Amino acid sequence: MGELLWKEEVFSIIGAAMEVHSTFGPGFLEAVYHEALEIELTARGIPHESQKPLAVWYKGQRLTKEYLADLFCFGKIIVELKALDRLGGKEQAQLLNYLKASRCPVGLLINFGSHGQLEWKRYVM
Repeated sequence: MGELLWKEEVFSIIGAAMEVHSTFGPGFLEAVYHEALEIELTARGIPHESQKPLAVWYKGQRLTKEYLADLFCFGKIIVELKALDRLGGKEQAQLLNYLKASRCPVGLLINFGSHGQLEWKRYVM
């Protein structure tokens, strides 16, 4: 089995998200977790951009419509944030479509709304 693509970068992002989740727990709106995660990423020296416009491609042509990533970390990882009871197929499909359309190979779906542990999934195209 091969090495995970951008393993250390992904783990550092998830570590920051775990800190936010352990501090706040579930129950806040997504925007609150988003802002707190930006603070935590900055404190840990993790490069990131919030609401980063990413190009969308269709059959080799760039569309004028852009996708806004919740967070774009290390200049290569899409981070999509949620605050739901649990993640479902809709959220997974959304992130997979973002990865495919933007040509970004790695994405993280992070859910702060689940009770207990932080819920997160890593996707690779």
